[in-house]
Amino acid sequence: MSAKRRVFLSATGAAVALAATAAVAVAGPVANPDGPSDSARPGKPAAASELRVMTLNLWHGGAKVDDGLAKQLAVIEKHRPDVVGLQETSGHSARELAEELGWDHWQSDADLGIISRFPFTSEVETSQAAAGVRIRIDETTGQEVELWTAHLGYDPYGPYDACFDGMAVEDIFQREAQSGRTPQAEAIAKDLAPKIAAADETPVLLVGDFNTPSHLDWTETTKDSHCGYGQVDWPVTKIFEKAGLKDSFREANPDPAAVPGNTWSPVYPKHEGSTGVDEPQDRIDFIDYAGDKLTVKDSVSFVEGDPKPVPDQAGNAWPTDHAAVLTTFTVG
Repeated sequence: MSAKRRVFLSATGAAVALAATAAVAVAGPVANPDGPSDSARPGKPAAASELRVMTLNLWHGGAKVDDGLAKQLAVIEKHRPDVVGLQETSGHSARELAEELGWDHWQSDADLGIISRFPFTSEVETSQAAAGVRIRIDETTGQEVELWTAHLGYDPYGPYDACFDGMAVEDIFQREAQSGRTPQAEAIAKDLAPKIAAADETPVLLVGDFNTPSHLDWTETTKDSHCGYGQVDWPVTKIFEKAGLKDSFREANPDPAAVPGNTWSPVYPKHEGSTGVDEPQDRIDFIDYAGDKLTVKDSVSFVEGDPKPVPDQAGNAWPTDHAAVLTTFTVG
């Protein structure tokens, strides 16, 4: 679709990237505005009875804003995640963040990364446009989780097909497959199947930028927000649901009309940034999970401040073109 879409390589070398959309404020409940307490600062493991999971697309590794690394660190230090799945790391951001925080990390050659205040206990595994590692979140009990981060194909982008071109749903779905997202999701679901089957012992988390809306969001009650379309069973989120993964944000915020949770994009209110037609607003970043040892306590999508749209974004305090998603789970 748009020539402005940015292309990157996943850990497996597949070309992936991002869509362009718009949301300027917190989409959902406000995420911990008071910052971290001394007992929960990065580098000091939080209580194992609670796990804070974040997904964050870093937008060219932070290169699109001034002092990107410092601004990324400020987000992490304020919102106190225990583990973070990253996309668009540009081959360096996960390593740099982990070095500053004193955390464990994995960095791909280009796109994906994982950082954790808890120790890694396995080698990283890869799937199509995704990668994951086992992390021990409680040294006393030995409890571990599997954390996978994903960045799925970007073009064609479904909301453009719907809102700009008015395509029939069956035609949109054909182009979902053409984008690579549908086969990538199928491959990830297949590779995670044995882990999901054992998730009641070792919970599984799949986070990331899926570059697609959710079937839980495009409903009859939200059609006015989605260009007149009612229920649309977007393939990627249906595939992951069928695989046994649950959408933590929508568990915490079950009404998509009341809490849309849009994550794309704080800096694209219009298709060209600050000009052009209105950009479709959607929740395309997710924290999915499986396993009965995890219970969703809260989930938010959030943006710091009031970011200026492209092309005037360099001075923004918010370091990226996505909202972040943070889910707090109770463990046990």
